[in-house]
Amino acid sequence: MTTAGSGTGRGARGRAAQRVQGTGVSVFTEMTELARSTGAVNLGQGVPELDAPAALLRDVADAVLAGANQYPPAYGFPALREAVAAHQQRRYGLAYAPQGEVLVTTGATEALAASLLALCDPGDEVLAFDPCYDAYPAVARFAGARLVPVPLAEDGERFVLDADALRGAVTARTRVLVLNTPHNPTGKVFTAAELETIAQVCQEHDLVVVTDEVYEHLVYDDGEHRTIAALPGMRERTVTVSSAGKTFNVTGWKVGWVCGPAPLVGAVAAAKQFLTYASGTPYQEALARALGGVEVWAAELRETLRRNRDLLSEGLARAGLRPYRAEAGYFVQADIRAWGYTDGVQFCRELPSRAGVVAIPTSAFQLRPGAPAHWVRFSFCKHEKSVVEAVEKLVNAA
Repeated sequence: MTTAGSGTGRGARGRAAQRVQGTGVSVFTEMTELARSTGAVNLGQGVPELDAPAALLRDVADAVLAGANQYPPAYGFPALREAVAAHQQRRYGLAYAPQGEVLVTTGATEALAASLLALCDPGDEVLAFDPCYDAYPAVARFAGARLVPVPLAEDGERFVLDADALRGAVTARTRVLVLNTPHNPTGKVFTAAELETIAQVCQEHDLVVVTDEVYEHLVYDDGEHRTIAALPGMRERTVTVSSAGKTFNVTGWKVGWVCGPAPLVGAVAAAKQFLTYASGTPYQEALARALGGVEVWAAELRETLRRNRDLLSEGLARAGLRPYRAEAGYFVQADIRAWGYTDGVQFCRELPSRAGVVAIPTSAFQLRPGAPAHWVRFSFCKHEKSVVEAVEKLVNAA
């Protein structure tokens, strides 16, 4: 038996950390420090500079002062569960019982972690489309599972589903498919036809889908977010994850939720209770009121972000960094080869001194061997003046 202070115990903790996240400083930490130390415009991580709704902030303050500061129920504040269920019915025609089929979590990341802990056993395989949000492989490893990357294909300025790659990735060990739409980091919105193909594969192989929809309200132009849970035969095998952070510009509040059939949500809740148990009581109370009017708020936010996206995309093109079409979310992908780079990590390390801008190499989100290294992710969830300043710097440095 080892004690907490023994060298063996520290080594065990170190090995556990390495299994989950590897070794060394993450590229996100490195780029954030570069932004701080150089004063560069930080278009790296997706931390919004935009304001939250004033009424929502007042409601939180009122809830704190009124004493809503203790544990909420394990499944979440009842009014928020009711608001989430009403939201799913209103937007997608999906009926979920607030009691038993909706679970409030400490952000979407905890929802994802609890879902994979609940649904995977050691040795299982989890599919995710590559590039993918970096939490997915980490939480798969928490569960003792292995994430198998399924590459998205390029089609001009967009990313598209490679149905053959998806079918070829399924094995006898595959248990879960993690579907992120709208997609981070590419800004892709999966089409109705693509979702039907994914649903067919999942039904053929009896896979559970964990769908990450945190950007559901941030789809631009004439695009439309669809949830795979609404397709025939999919509600009973889908755990839907979303959150308030991206929708209301309150990423630090860490309030998310899970919707799904009671057996799956119950399993997720059983894992979640040993992660945070419950959190965010005053935030939950305020969000319960805000979610009913989310469409009006989100329409204004979308317009702001769409303008920023267009400013950034046009600026990247003028600077010779070919942008891909961002259909949703916070980010634009760019091809850096016109600047003489083939390695996004090197480009991002040199960009602050060359142009006074910070970005994130897309390789931080890629798992498959031989994945393209010449993509870089720029964020536009910023004040317009930040985007304009970054564009001017990039064009001048071209």
